Amino acid sequence: MNFLAHIYLSSDNALLTIGNFAGDGVKGGDYTHFPVAMQAGIQLHREIDTYTDAHPIVRQSTKRLHKTYGHYSGVIVDIFYDHFLAKNWTDYSQIPLEKYIQDFYKSLNIYLEVLPVRFKKLTPYMIEDNWLLSYATIDGIQLVLNGMNRRTKDRSKMNEATKELKEHYEAFEEDFTIFFKELMLFSTKKRLEIEKKFKL
Repeated sequence: MNFLAHIYLSSDNALLTIGNFAGDGVKGGDYTHFPVAMQAGIQLHREIDTYTDAHPIVRQSTKRLHKTYGHYSGVIVDIFYDHFLAKNWTDYSQIPLEKYIQDFYKSLNIYLEVLPVRFKKLTPYMIEDNWLLSYATIDGIQLVLNGMNRRTKDRSKMNEATKELKEHYEAFEEDFTIFFKELMLFSTKKRLEIEKKFKL
């Protein structure tokens, strides 16, 4: 669910970025029917997810939520981390967040037909409601969590997690800041390896 982070951790290659963004929509090892640069992005997405899930700082964040939200804690932390990336965007990019996001939406519309089915359905809603920009505010995060809770048929209670976000705001932000520096280094190294492998 950390869409903004996956987009940011890609490159100037539009299809690689889209593969990284939509990686959760591709199951199993056979994704050779996608364009080559998109295959590279899918592989990068999986490397980032594996690294993130095993990282002690991320586990420290999820631990604050686990008692209440169980296995949904990781999804919630992904959303929280996207919030801190959006909120502190100027620390990471010289391109204004709104322009960066609009440019990405244009790419999505250009390559809509190559997206995995789930992401073809999701993309119009994402653009219409401007999910990525909404991550920058707690109210926006609330809307995202409300939607996620509806998808779990109210089982996850994720809509209540802004309570923990506000309660532990500084701790979550510190976790994100430290972790994201390490993730940027890791993902750059992996991306270069993957680009070489796919001859991009």
